[in-house]
Amino acid sequence: MSPIFIFFQLLFFIPSSISQPSFRPRGLYLSVTKDQSTSQYITTLQQRTPRVPLSLLTSAVNSYGLTVSKATGPAKPRCNNNTCSLFPGNPITSVSTIGEVAQDIVSLQSTNGSNSGPIVSVPKLLFVCGSTFLLEGLADGVKGIAGLGRANIGLPSQLANKFSFQRNFAVCLGSKDGVIYFGNRPYGTFPDDVLSRLLSFTPLLINPVSTAGSSFEGEPSSEYFIGLKSIEIKGQEVPINVTLLDINEQGRGGMKISTVNPYTTMEKSIYKSFIKAFDKALGVVPKVKSVKPFKRCYDATKIATARYGPDVPIIDLVLENATGNWRIFGVNSMVSINNSVMCLGFVDGGLETTTSIVIGGHQIVDNLLQFDLAASRLGFTSSLWNQRTTCNSFKVASNSMMGLASPI
Repeated sequence: MSPIFIFFQLLFFIPSSISQPSFRPRGLYLSVTKDQSTSQYITTLQQRTPRVPLSLLTSAVNSYGLTVSKATGPAKPRCNNNTCSLFPGNPITSVSTIGEVAQDIVSLQSTNGSNSGPIVSVPKLLFVCGSTFLLEGLADGVKGIAGLGRANIGLPSQLANKFSFQRNFAVCLGSKDGVIYFGNRPYGTFPDDVLSRLLSFTPLLINPVSTAGSSFEGEPSSEYFIGLKSIEIKGQEVPINVTLLDINEQGRGGMKISTVNPYTTMEKSIYKSFIKAFDKALGVVPKVKSVKPFKRCYDATKIATARYGPDVPIIDLVLENATGNWRIFGVNSMVSINNSVMCLGFVDGGLETTTSIVIGGHQIVDNLLQFDLAASRLGFTSSLWNQRTTCNSFKVASNSMMGLASPI
């Protein structure tokens, strides 16, 4: 069985015979598509010489920039002769294993923001080689994971170091596709001065205890936590145990962002108070039988449509030291099951949750998120629907005449 690669960094190959002037891009760009059967966001990279396409799960939660899986069993040789090891993990199954650290050359699409540029190569990009069972639970055809964690070996940090970018990246995921930018604005065709007015900011927090399935002692989490002060529905604060919003000494509690969770999960007591408050704010709309994984569903024929999706009470995440609330409109709070059933798109995470609230993919759709690792802050727009636009505004125009640029 040939090796399977779980990329926490991006790996592409270019023929060694190609020789062109060196090129330092302004930014790098990845197209993302949503697998409708799993709700996982997938990007396609190219790897090996000659280059072949490789489908990867995009993940903002994994520790290591790139993980590569090899065939299980005693087959030799291994990925390389390097004795350094890390613990790659699958964020869907929460399974981890030991893996070897390796390095390789990769190629990425460059961009000036609105247009694509030459494909550029990155030699000696570090990744982790693991076992093929780490692919269980991933969408059909996916061969690995392109992780966006904040660790130094993570993809954003490595690319920033290679190309002298500031350490940040931006994600805009749509209902069917999306984009990821590495480097500074502008992003796509969206006017940068307008985006500057739309972005609000809140500090990124570091959980001092790793939340990965396996880790080294004393290793902090590479996931993206933000501070939540309270939740408001239609302007009224939801009564919850606020101690659950803090990260304790064991690394439990708090709120983080995940691009692999399809819906936001909440610790059971928070969830119960949340749906009770939502019911009260929604008023007389009849409830209907629940549809898994949701517990609260409604008669869709009694819910009107507004500019920003279903006309339901607005949910505000009141964030710590933020320049604005993260506002969740109907398009991000509700899930349409069929013409007559609509469910509140939040999930009961149970009592034994490691993290009290995990913001999932449905709540992120058509929200631009900028992860500024250098300044340790998150920029967020809330729903772009409220601005009469979507993540399509952040796509770059392709240029088929662009070729390959030589390694940096």
